[in-house]
Amino acid sequence: MSKFLKSLKAYSIITLGLFINALGWTAFLIPAEITGGGVTGVATLIFYATDVPLWIPYLTINAILILISLKVLGKSFGVKTVYSIVVLTLFFSVLQNIIKEPIVDENFMSAVVGGIMAGVGVGIVFSQGGSTGGTDIIAMMINKYRNISPGKIILYADVIIISSSFLIFKSIEKIVYGYVTMAVTAYAIDLVLTGAKRTVQLFIFSKMYEKIAEKIAIDVNRGITMIDGKGWYSKKESKILIVLVKKQESNNILRIIKEIDPDAFISVNSVMGVYGRGFDRIKV
Repeated sequence: MSKFLKSLKAYSIITLGLFINALGWTAFLIPAEITGGGVTGVATLIFYATDVPLWIPYLTINAILILISLKVLGKSFGVKTVYSIVVLTLFFSVLQNIIKEPIVDENFMSAVVGGIMAGVGVGIVFSQGGSTGGTDIIAMMINKYRNISPGKIILYADVIIISSSFLIFKSIEKIVYGYVTMAVTAYAIDLVLTGAKRTVQLFIFSKMYEKIAEKIAIDVNRGITMIDGKGWYSKKESKILIVLVKKQESNNILRIIKEIDPDAFISVNSVMGVYGRGFDRIKV
């Protein structure tokens, strides 16, 4: 049951991310005729040129990419990617019918706000191990046979897609707004992922270190390292607990310490990266 609830929570968070992403496109970017990157960008170009609803080319292109990737990659793109594509298609279909007029009249503001929402949405999906498909799948397929960074492939594809808007609008200004959206989206994705993976290191000084360590191990399911220390002023020997946890777990640790020893001394530090079981893998 616990595994089911975790899976349900992950898909709920992914759904929220997809809604935010779809709202950014349909409420800000599309009404302002701004083209972003990815397959969604291609779908918007088709919409601008033919008035075919966004969801139709988006779903069609992704369906073709998934069928091709089944041959090339097997099932490596995952069930969450297929789920994301289907749900995002549904959101595009519904929201584009509801939102007909731009929410803001200023194009630069539309590019920034739309880019933020699109990036935050994708970042949330990525943080749960999902993907919105599109150029991600293309990058994975190319990377299988060529030693090219997937990030570079996606960047080059986005530049080409956004630049192609000139064929429809004959406007350099539209291209510039598209690049603004691309940059803001990339920054928002990184910001969300950094926040989701942020880790803190706690040094805990307490006479009740055994009870605190036991409670953390049971309730938070995190490892604890205990080292010997000595107070320079008091000259007394003491035990120091070192705990590494995700940022969102730190409040649970602090609550446990407060319940057991309100007078404990605690140092909380942000760390650049933690690699190993329960955290990230070494990718170099």
